[in-house]
Amino acid sequence: MKKHASLREKYLCKARIFPLTFGEDMRVSELVEGFRRSGAFNAGRLAEACKLFTTMVEEDATIALTLSGAMTPTGLGGAIISMMERGLIDFIISTGANLYHDLHFALDLPIHQGDFRVDDTELYKAGIERIYDIFITDEILLETDAFIQKVTEDAGKNRTLSTAELHYMLGKAVLERCRYPERSFVAQAARYDVPIFTSSPGDSSIGMNLAAMKLTREGGNITIDSDLDVLQTTAIIFNSKKNGVLAIGGGSPKNFYMQTQPTLSQILGIDSKGHDYFVQITTDSPQWGGLSGATPQEAVSWGKMCIKETQNHVVVYCDATIAMPILTAYILSSKRKRNLKRLYTKLPEFVATLKKRIKKGT
Repeated sequence: MKKHASLREKYLCKARIFPLTFGEDMRVSELVEGFRRSGAFNAGRLAEACKLFTTMVEEDATIALTLSGAMTPTGLGGAIISMMERGLIDFIISTGANLYHDLHFALDLPIHQGDFRVDDTELYKAGIERIYDIFITDEILLETDAFIQKVTEDAGKNRTLSTAELHYMLGKAVLERCRYPERSFVAQAARYDVPIFTSSPGDSSIGMNLAAMKLTREGGNITIDSDLDVLQTTAIIFNSKKNGVLAIGGGSPKNFYMQTQPTLSQILGIDSKGHDYFVQITTDSPQWGGLSGATPQEAVSWGKMCIKETQNHVVVYCDATIAMPILTAYILSSKRKRNLKRLYTKLPEFVATLKKRIKKGT
């Protein structure tokens, strides 16, 4: 049967695949390059993600990290710290659980390797909480609660804050009071003025402690205004020439970032082209209709992603505890570094600029 030559030329234009080669002193960058040349499936996607993140850095895009679930008990916070201190992450949107468990490290409260093949009834009797194969004790939780309550109690009365302001306050307290602030990405974010937002501030032990203080501290002293989070994250995007995200998992943090574009275009009536770059590491698939599995292609239909001729998005279907350290090691091995944007210090200015633009438009 005669083959259609032009179609063959169209689809067989990329390089041939050969077996991966390994050396005794193989570096991560060489492994990723091997994925790029010969790797298929999600090894290939991870290589694409490394290249696309490098592009974000080279084009000086404002880079967000969105962090779902409870990744910090695995030690993944160390990767975040390494990226922040080199100016490779400019702001963060995270679940409260990641921030709460991050504080354990700075307080020198031990998190232990565990096992998922256990009797959870026995763990309950022993006062041990399980995060899959990680063990945390009651005492760790109570000491962390006490720290959060002390910090917020010392903050003064009748304060209304965004979550970025709350987490900056917690981070500064860790820097000043804790034994090992270098272990905490919340503390290092405060050091480098990287704002950290939480899209669901009541959905964690940090939020639980703030709520409890409204009963035990004569009405409490801090109120979180989530509207400020929406304005501040949107203002960051509005004031940036290019934007990109590294989404770890999905969930609410992912959408909280993505929604900044329709906030501009749909709600505020400001022309917006959509985000420039999107890298996601997830195990969620799109066919169930869940937001965590929603693809960047779907985001285009909402105006959340811009359309480019060159590749500007990639989804890696992989456990983040595997893929993110590889991506981080690859980026750091390339010696890439940028000046810190210190966005936390610019939030009032950015919001004022956005407000001025809206008034001008009306």
